[in-house]
Amino acid sequence: MKAIVLYAYPPEPDGLSQQGDMLYRGLKENGDEVVPCHLSSEFQKEFIYRYLKPDVAIGVGFWGHAFDLIFHPQKYGIQPVPWLLADGWVANYHKEIGGLPLVFTTSDWVTKTFARDGVDTKNFVTLPIGLETEKFKPIPRDDARIKLVREMIGVKEDEVMIMTAGGDVTSKGAQEIFRALKKVDQEFENWKYVCKIWGGESADDHYDDEMALIEELGVSKDKVIYLEGSMSREFMPLLLNACDIYAAPSRLEGFGMIQVEAMACGKPVISIDEMGPKETIIHGETGFLAKVASTIDLTEEWAYVGMGFEEDHKIQFEKPKTFAYRADVEELAGYLLRLLKDKDLREKMGARAREHAVEKFEYHKIAKQMADKIKERFKLK
Repeated sequence: MKAIVLYAYPPEPDGLSQQGDMLYRGLKENGDEVVPCHLSSEFQKEFIYRYLKPDVAIGVGFWGHAFDLIFHPQKYGIQPVPWLLADGWVANYHKEIGGLPLVFTTSDWVTKTFARDGVDTKNFVTLPIGLETEKFKPIPRDDARIKLVREMIGVKEDEVMIMTAGGDVTSKGAQEIFRALKKVDQEFENWKYVCKIWGGESADDHYDDEMALIEELGVSKDKVIYLEGSMSREFMPLLLNACDIYAAPSRLEGFGMIQVEAMACGKPVISIDEMGPKETIIHGETGFLAKVASTIDLTEEWAYVGMGFEEDHKIQFEKPKTFAYRADVEELAGYLLRLLKDKDLREKMGARAREHAVEKFEYHKIAKQMADKIKERFKLK
């Protein structure tokens, strides 16, 4: 099989770029003839189409990238095979996506979102994101690097460190965790909560609300620590290994790559019993999934020129669409308390989490699953 892999290349620390890079590396190391290219680099893509003559163009993104991932390859007679996540709702390109002979999605929930919004998903195949389990692996707590990370953060040896990471942390469920920790604090006080954010507009938009909520709840600001800025893929395993519990009951999550990376590092994960996390975390074994307490449902939404429409306009939905979820705070508090108070349980679930991540999400295995399905569907060697 000859393939071009379209994603944000050279790779950046964001999830989509890493999703594409793990796929490219996996395919290449498995022996397939593959070339990476930035999804928006039209000149370079054309060169590869004409010189390599790939069998398929595998594209990583969401429906809004249809021009780069689907239409551009088709223009040059190359079969597009997109690997899509969901982005709230599918506003356009329904027939074009549904008419493809093969589409990969990152979770069954993503496929259901496409189906909900009117896309024919008969040719959709769920394929989870692969990760580098030899990079994201358990590191002993007495390792000098882990000790230094905890010291620099301000977490004492005997304190239990909880962590959430994202572009911002509100979208990852941090406000629900704040409320849960307020309840936890009545029975267990020896914790620190670390919020790792990339910074930027999204994080800034939520930061004031997060600070106001902490103030309202009366949670000690000394126990909530913010880390801001870009951190490399080589450093993130150290940060994940510095924590004891990874908590991210995300409000919208088509897969949850860093949650799987935390499991690969041997950490129990607390999340939400919906969307991608429901398909990656084994409740009661590799972590805990809190039930959904409420949803944000919309009856209308704006559609913009950037979505492929001739003009900006508002679309009315026949049925309300769920755009976000909120995890149950009482359940989050209960799961946090169990893990905070029981080191043996944390270690047991962490060991099972590592085993699960290696078995199901190792990137060579994911790349082989994709290649096998493409070769089968298009009768390639």
